[in-house]
Amino acid sequence: MNLLEKEALVHEKAEQYEQSNPEEVIAWAVKAFPNITFACSFGAEDVVLVDMLQRISPSTDIFYLDTDFHFQETYETRDRITERYSLNFVRVTPQLTPEEQSETYGDELWLSNPNQCCNLRKVEPLTGILSKYDAWITGIRRDQAPTRANTRKVEYDSKFGLIKFNPLAAWTSEDVWNYIHTNDIIYNPLHDQGYPSIGCSYCTRAVQAGEDPRAGRWSGSAKIECGLHK
Repeated sequence: MNLLEKEALVHEKAEQYEQSNPEEVIAWAVKAFPNITFACSFGAEDVVLVDMLQRISPSTDIFYLDTDFHFQETYETRDRITERYSLNFVRVTPQLTPEEQSETYGDELWLSNPNQCCNLRKVEPLTGILSKYDAWITGIRRDQAPTRANTRKVEYDSKFGLIKFNPLAAWTSEDVWNYIHTNDIIYNPLHDQGYPSIGCSYCTRAVQAGEDPRAGRWSGSAKIECGLHK
């Protein structure tokens, strides 16, 4: 399918699936695009989508970006989910080890140049893995950040050149947690310790009462996105 065909398909289906529930979006996504993958960060939204995918299309590839800087709780959540669903997550790693990055760019690049650190450890590896697929599924929601407010459930991702499905785009945080508790879904325990949004350990802190849910990401800087979605 060439670029024009992809854009035409998105235009045709976007409005139709904008009214659909997440399971319906996923079911169409995996049927229309067998060569599809799901990007899992092991956050609350993504563990919901893991569960939905196991019910709808358990053979769909699921990958995660291992930046080498995740919280130990994140790795433990990965292991618990792996065991529950008998999954084989595809581990995607940066080209540089943390030691090689320090030698080339200096220590604590996440402080001196967080955009470059995210590019090296997230965006470049993501670009590589997505080049193998025709479409991908993400867990982003519109109310997570102003930069995501116009997210569609089905859209063309011009940055990576493929169809992008965001089944939970219209959900609220309450919707996510209702699904988790109703279905006894495994989730990262950091969510119970003031971390509504969880990234790398060096760039994520707990948020205080009254703060924006993403205030703990890159706190003290103007950065609000890692570059994967914007």
